[in-house]
Amino acid sequence: MVSSSFKPIAVIVRDKASAGSSSNKTFRVKRILAKAQVQNRPIPQWCRLKTDAKITYNAKRRHWRRTKLNL
Repeated sequence: MVSSSFKPIAVIVRDKASAGSSSNKTFRVKRILAKAQVQNRPIPQWCRLKTDAKITYNAKRRHWRRTKLNL
């Protein structure tokens, strides 16, 4: 017979989708998001002038809704 003092243990599950948008971020996640934000910009105009417009845009540009970081 099972005693009546048995209490189930709550299990907390964190999925990958909530890691980027959660309000409580670890420093590691926050640092990755900050680096991605710095890298996500167009190339400078002096770079176009220096390369004679061979490099016209940033090929690694990322839109926040279309492409995710997979954290």
